[in-house]
Amino acid sequence: MDIQDIKNRFGIIGGSPLLNRAIDIARQVSPTDMSVLITGQSGSGKEVFSHIIHQMSTRKHGAFIAVNCGAIPEGTIDSELFGHEKGSFTGAHEARKGYFEVANGGTIFLDEVAELPLGTQARLLRILESGEYLRVGSSKVQKTDVRIIAATNVDVYDRVKSGKFREDLYYRLNTVPLRIPALHERKEDIYLLFRKFSADFSDKYRSPGIQLEPEAIQILSNYSWPGNVRQLKNIAEQICVLESDRNVSAQALLNYIPNEQASNLPMALKSSTKEDFSERDILYKVLFDMKKDMVELKKLVAEIIQNGGNTAHIIADNPQYINQLYQDLDLPTNNSEPTLTIKHPNQNAPTDYNYAHDVEEVEESLSLVDKESDLIKKALKKHKGKRKFAAQELGISERTLYRKIKELNL
Repeated sequence: MDIQDIKNRFGIIGGSPLLNRAIDIARQVSPTDMSVLITGQSGSGKEVFSHIIHQMSTRKHGAFIAVNCGAIPEGTIDSELFGHEKGSFTGAHEARKGYFEVANGGTIFLDEVAELPLGTQARLLRILESGEYLRVGSSKVQKTDVRIIAATNVDVYDRVKSGKFREDLYYRLNTVPLRIPALHERKEDIYLLFRKFSADFSDKYRSPGIQLEPEAIQILSNYSWPGNVRQLKNIAEQICVLESDRNVSAQALLNYIPNEQASNLPMALKSSTKEDFSERDILYKVLFDMKKDMVELKKLVAEIIQNGGNTAHIIADNPQYINQLYQDLDLPTNNSEPTLTIKHPNQNAPTDYNYAHDVEEVEESLSLVDKESDLIKKALKKHKGKRKFAAQELGISERTLYRKIKELNL
């Protein structure tokens, strides 16, 4: 059976070279009993390829069981896969066969295999190596002849390096790697799939067919499709049901495709040192830096006054320093070059007069709310009210900044 025959049999649409390569690998590995690890993004069609491998194998008349490993609680997954004896745990009122016993002579498809607990991984490795397993609560060794096809949408080797997945099991499952291309990697197939889905839904809902204008086709093809074929199918169904004009324009299509430039979710910011900081940690750091700068400024002013203004030229000759000083103190400036005026001591004053006493100590407000409000005001003023850049300056998300503005009634 060639690739086109497989497409016709299993309803696969598209002519992408990456798609054809994946089908060819599935076709070649089907007659064997080798384990296959299917990788690909969520919604890309991994389960379809597991059916191809099973239906074209010598086990096609045996059972095919698909198991979502991520949907079964950790406490019961061993019982589901391997079975249990009566009374082996609370609620085990009778003995039960597991999937590996039921599927003897057939195929088991383990979806989201990377979510398996480490204890279950050890049991699965034993089945792959010897075909033997134990029911929960039993000491009697059971035998099974099952072909295992596994699938995942994460990088399993990253889990191996982090200690969450057994390396020996990874290599056992990955005897034949099969990668399913994401939809954005096969752009030439996107419009073909949309036409197929829209035609199917038009028949299902007894509605007129859908036609896309050229600009809408271009938008459809250039979208990234993070949800892959599943997302495309959902959007085709929405358009068939909700769109009154059956000739869909680009503007109408944009109502159904999420805006990739905007995000409604707060994002945790990653620092360059790969450490995670909360908003409060960032705020404390900024406050401590500000307090340090204010202490240094007080010392500098006190030194200038103590020396009778003799060090004033150090500041006066540095306009950039003065500009920064005005910004730090949030002082108004005019269009002319900023100047800093220092009042010299009275010539008739006693020579032992301590001019440092003229420096007034102002107790700082230690309220986090006040400091937070001041920081947000300064950031907004600096970026002329643009929240996006102000949020970047503060190290928080734009959504969080908007919430803070409302909370502080700014």
